[in-house]
Amino acid sequence: MPRPILATIHTHALQHNLARARAAAPDARVWAVVKANAYGHGIEHVFEGLRGADGFALLDLAEAERVRGLGWRGPILLLEGVFEPRDLELCSRLNLWHAIHSDPQIDMLATHKTHQPHRVFLKMNSGMNRLGFTPARFRAAWTRLNALPQVDEISLMTHFSDADGARGIAEQMTVFATVTQDLPGERTLSNSAATLRHGAQSLSTRLGGLRAAADWIRPGIAVYGSSPDFPEHAMTHWDLQPTMTLASRIIGTQDLNAGDSVGYGSSFTADRPMRIGIVACGYADGYPRCAPTGTPVLVNGMRTRTVGRVSMDMITVDLSALQHAGVEAGYGSEVTLWGRARHGAVLPIDEVAHAAGTVGYELMCALAQRVPAIVL
Repeated sequence: MPRPILATIHTHALQHNLARARAAAPDARVWAVVKANAYGHGIEHVFEGLRGADGFALLDLAEAERVRGLGWRGPILLLEGVFEPRDLELCSRLNLWHAIHSDPQIDMLATHKTHQPHRVFLKMNSGMNRLGFTPARFRAAWTRLNALPQVDEISLMTHFSDADGARGIAEQMTVFATVTQDLPGERTLSNSAATLRHGAQSLSTRLGGLRAAADWIRPGIAVYGSSPDFPEHAMTHWDLQPTMTLASRIIGTQDLNAGDSVGYGSSFTADRPMRIGIVACGYADGYPRCAPTGTPVLVNGMRTRTVGRVSMDMITVDLSALQHAGVEAGYGSEVTLWGRARHGAVLPIDEVAHAAGTVGYELMCALAQRVPAIVL
């Protein structure tokens, strides 16, 4: 039989989370963000669950081709725009909308020969200080774009740096609204955190009554069942459901005496007699090597913990309180590394990521190619 590790993608959970994002901004259209191969889920795996979105947002031209190949005829937005002039040819052929965040991208458009003008999203650097035109240069960039015959419609966008924290979005919203107050075009501002935490927030009518939800929202991580502001709020607070389950089985057990150590580096030493289970999952499968002893895990739907160092192909878990867990007739107990166990219990990916000192995004995106995946 194949190695007993499996990723399961839950279509109903994708649909639920997408509806949850839409409910948080009921007057806005929704980009389903599927960059990074749909946050590690696989674009082909999530398409059915997310086809209720108004558009798909991503980074990679090859991924855009995959979405079109699945039969999607609606909007597709390249969040970082194009990287070289020939990319515009594919934008024309696939009817892709694309971000403009730099003068070289405008230069490329100015020399591009096309029969069909492009829909572009002009990006403002309102305080994130990654991509985009500064507020002082934004209107000049808009004027350049507006003069090009290669450009059809100009939409406006920015990205919040602190939507998930105490600083919030008010300062960046004020900057964006002040600079764009009398410019035409649709707006897109909010990622997952801004949508769930601030979707109803608006500025005064003096600044045009700009809403955080604007015309389009761009939910990413929330669509995949991870809380955008964990640990302040868990996924259950936002009524999100896990869209990926990583599960394996116990493939062996060991009985330890007090003083026995476990794994490479002997980083864990038993302080009492205990029983441990060996699980067919390791960092080569995408489980975080830095996950320490105590990282939560479910065995037969019951919560326990990891012990010792994560290996390439195995982790060890504490079975001391789980008398019936183990291996019987060559068939090991179910282990849920994150997601939903067959027994119905849920282990949020955020808890595993937090224990490992990272975020759920990274664990999803790190799922290894060697892990088989199925779609429910």
